[in-house]
Amino acid sequence: MSDVTAASRHSFTVNLSILFGELPLLERPAAAAAAGFTAAELWWPFGAEPTPSEGELDTLRKAFGDAGVRLTGLNFLDDLTLGARGTVSVPSEKDRFRANVPVAAGLAASLGAKALNALYGNRIEGVAAAEQDALALENLVLAAGAAHEIGAILLIEALNTAESPDYPLVSAAAAVEVVDKVNAATGLGNAKFLCDLYHLARNGEDLPAVIDAYADRFGHVQIADNPGRNEPGTGGLDFEDLFARLTAAGYTGPIGLEYRPSTGVSADSFGWLPREHRAAEQPPSRRRVGEHRRRVSGHGTAA
Repeated sequence: MSDVTAASRHSFTVNLSILFGELPLLERPAAAAAAGFTAAELWWPFGAEPTPSEGELDTLRKAFGDAGVRLTGLNFLDDLTLGARGTVSVPSEKDRFRANVPVAAGLAASLGAKALNALYGNRIEGVAAAEQDALALENLVLAAGAAHEIGAILLIEALNTAESPDYPLVSAAAAVEVVDKVNAATGLGNAKFLCDLYHLARNGEDLPAVIDAYADRFGHVQIADNPGRNEPGTGGLDFEDLFARLTAAGYTGPIGLEYRPSTGVSADSFGWLPREHRAAEQPPSRRRVGEHRRRVSGHGTAA
């Protein structure tokens, strides 16, 4: 079980696409709030639909607003529900991804999120890797621009080979290389590395070495214990040490809880983190969320 002294130096955000998955999506923000959390993140929450209706977007906004929970991060169209790992580098999904960019950015802006994650996409049989990488850079430049317009960062994530064998970014170095290419192309400097400690551990990476080498590129950190992808204390990762190393490296952003509860009941999986350490910064009022939403036109392009 993690040392709460190390954990208390960080803030936490609950990934509601994996935690509280035993509940309907619209009930999850309230469940997170009941557990003491004030911040949450999401994978793309509308399945394979890149441009949900304004009514669907409003319903999700209302669920967060009513719960008093702020969205801290959101995936662009990821097609995870279809078994894919993002759409950024997939030629057949180019139009869907680009249609989704302003929608995702608008939704993020209206709920206060300051990070947008663009999963790179799997390698496609019969398509040259160079062609996919060129398309990915084009799309990531567009995504970085949309994120910049709402004051957000663009995240690039490495996954693990066991669960995502066709995903090309399976090391910290590979993801950071893409981050650097995007920043060089845009000049914005808002592309950052999403350091998911579970995925990196599953790949056998030296986590302390990753923190030492790349902490200045981190835009977000996510955790789950390994093996199992359950809550801290159920596997072999030393979170006391990892939290302390993140603090020493100067990481001050939220840490995303992206794990499956070992018992199947999400509310029972937070014993490692005392309730007084679960609340992040005060979320924006419902009034301000509503005002921002009304400044969003169309499917969410910020005015």
